[in-house]
Amino acid sequence: MKPLIAPSILAADFANMQRDIEMLNRSEADWIHVDVMDGVFVPNISFGFPVINAVKKYATKPLDVHLMIVDPDRYLKAFKDAGADGIMVHYEACTHLHRTIQAIKDLGCRAGVALNPHTNVSLLEDIITDVEQVCIMSVNPGFGGQKFIDNTYKKIKQLRTLAEYHNPELYIEIDGGVDVKNAAKLIEAGANVLVAGSSVFSSEDQLEAISALKNSVPLREV
Repeated sequence: MKPLIAPSILAADFANMQRDIEMLNRSEADWIHVDVMDGVFVPNISFGFPVINAVKKYATKPLDVHLMIVDPDRYLKAFKDAGADGIMVHYEACTHLHRTIQAIKDLGCRAGVALNPHTNVSLLEDIITDVEQVCIMSVNPGFGGQKFIDNTYKKIKQLRTLAEYHNPELYIEIDGGVDVKNAAKLIEAGANVLVAGSSVFSSEDQLEAISALKNSVPLREV
């Protein structure tokens, strides 16, 4: 099965956001990934509700909203109202993760949890049946264009094993440093959602870059 591709608009041209969203609409992308940063949980600030509202106005594909913020519970409904189809919170930012996940589900959104590179996959054992999506950060969150962390492959395999026992339909998403060079290996390890920012939006042919990721074939299928 082909992976879902979720280009990250953090790497888009903010002065031409409508143009870039319409390109994604025409592409083989499945979701549009939206990174929300507060300058507290991560050392950067991205964008909030006005931008998400504007993106939603033109997007024909679901918005995959990734909250890199402290105390996300305060804003869940606001992100839903702004156009989020899926909402991911960070394990490291949630004191009462189970309650937060249930609140996201109650809003009718796909509920997910993200893990920083240092966070062990085993910590998800007691929440894995409640989430629909887990995002493994393959770079330290906060900035685009970082180098991929190789330990990610091991974490994907561990998460896939956990999911096979408890949640076989889990979306395993990889975010950070994803490109056509490592996509096949990520899929082979067990990932089924690939977030790509710089590798898409810095490409001369963005539609082809997305297509190449979508059609990456794990080595075992070659």
